[in-house]
Amino acid sequence: MQSVQAITRAPSPPTTTLGYALFATRWLQAPLYFGLVAAQGVYVYKFFNELWALILRCVTGQATETYVMLAVLKLVDVVMIANLLIMVIVGGYETFVSRIGLQGHRDQPEWLSHVNSNVLKVKLATAIVGISSVHLLQMFVDVHHTPRHSLLWGTVIHMAFILSAAILAYMSGPMAAQAERAHQSSHQSHESHQSPQHAAEDGPPEKAVIPAQREEAPSAEARLRAAGFPDRKLMEDFDAEHLRSFDREAVARLGKLDFVVARRNVVFVGPPGTGKTHLAIGLGVRACQAGHRVLFATAGDWAARLAKAQADGRLGEELRRLDTYPLLIVDEVGYLPFDADTSQLFFRLVAHRYERGSLIVTGDRPLERWDEVFGGPAAPAMVDRLAHHAEIVRLEGDSYRMRRPTSDWAG
Repeated sequence: MQSVQAITRAPSPPTTTLGYALFATRWLQAPLYFGLVAAQGVYVYKFFNELWALILRCVTGQATETYVMLAVLKLVDVVMIANLLIMVIVGGYETFVSRIGLQGHRDQPEWLSHVNSNVLKVKLATAIVGISSVHLLQMFVDVHHTPRHSLLWGTVIHMAFILSAAILAYMSGPMAAQAERAHQSSHQSHESHQSPQHAAEDGPPEKAVIPAQREEAPSAEARLRAAGFPDRKLMEDFDAEHLRSFDREAVARLGKLDFVVARRNVVFVGPPGTGKTHLAIGLGVRACQAGHRVLFATAGDWAARLAKAQADGRLGEELRRLDTYPLLIVDEVGYLPFDADTSQLFFRLVAHRYERGSLIVTGDRPLERWDEVFGGPAAPAMVDRLAHHAEIVRLEGDSYRMRRPTSDWAG
């Protein structure tokens, strides 16, 4: 049981020599990156220099109204440009410094996986428009000392920035929709190629089920209704501010659903009210939208379902039928203890799904303490199979449900 912590992530697949060589060229941009860091220092110095000059003139009574307005605009301009530099420096840190073990390459920048490129383009464009607005306002405040051609060209350039930002904002919607359609079609194509393979491996019962599923071509809405979610929750609506510890990068990586295709598992561990069920449902909803069949139930409901199948003498048939679901979600493990017989049923489920399908499990205690929940000798073997190909995400914080009533009462 003590070795569970070390088996939380399988090694990344090997990358070709060409891939390593191409990605290694990022170091050619290293001087540019360090130049940006130096520029950030220059802007910090410039900010405090301008602020000190403004304070001195105001204290000595030498500051005119025009000077104060121009000085404040300069400070705003410096801050806005510094914010842009910070965005680029953070991205550069992810590229040049950090070591994030993602699939494909051990140093692949994680920010590329969970940043919407279209939204980022619009934000950068609007930031540039803001900086241009400040520069233009400086010209008009000091219009008596600004040449006419400077005012003209400043206005033209500003309008060009506004036009480009508007075009990017208009195009971001269709581009995002096209990317989503491509993402869903790729998952549906993978599912259609995987289904015959599962049918050949699992025998005649699967041949009767999977072609019918492909023939009916259920919609995303039908998959969502059939999944049995108690409520539809989205990953984007998850509020992580109430948590003291939360691995955003791991959740962003899981949001790409590569773990479903790779038949890996996910375990969310944390106290009650920290959002484990929300994240599990959010991943399940996203999987349904991507073309995967999902089935959700609490640990107690799964225990009753498997016990009934065993009592009817069809446990093996039930486990094979569950193979038609690429993703199963087992919620609330640990809230109710299970006897040795029920623990054996859960072991059968986990062992049957091993490298055959994905499981998402939520629980209030880490895997090394599952012997407190599952009686008998099944817990160590079950944990070993569950954790072998698993991403374990720990959530630490106070209960969100308790926080909301307290905030409402305080308000």
